[in-house]
Amino acid sequence: MKDPNYVANMEKAISEKYGKEAIQNPKSFWNEKKEKEYLPQLKEEQSRNYEKKEKRVRKPIFSRECKVCSKSKVKKKHDIYFIKFDCCFDCYVQWVEHREERWKSGWRPNE
Repeated sequence: MKDPNYVANMEKAISEKYGKEAIQNPKSFWNEKKEKEYLPQLKEEQSRNYEKKEKRVRKPIFSRECKVCSKSKVKKKHDIYFIKFDCCFDCYVQWVEHREERWKSGWRPNE
């Protein structure tokens, strides 16, 4: 059976270690004046975050068209294969997998 005084004992220990403010309900320090000061700050912070998010539009650093099959690929799973092997995931599986050294030396399929 759990100790019925567990919460009270924890609050007492926290209060002794960190002070009475540590166990107070944060609402007890809040009032209408603080609320009026806080709301404009909140709106400003939200607009700042929105502007940052707008600036972080992902721009591709390389062509999204596979040089082997000439198809455009947009899924993130293709990124690593575009960067490392200059081809999409599908072409990697078909032509490069288990032939990495041959591929790196310049071999490409005739198709």
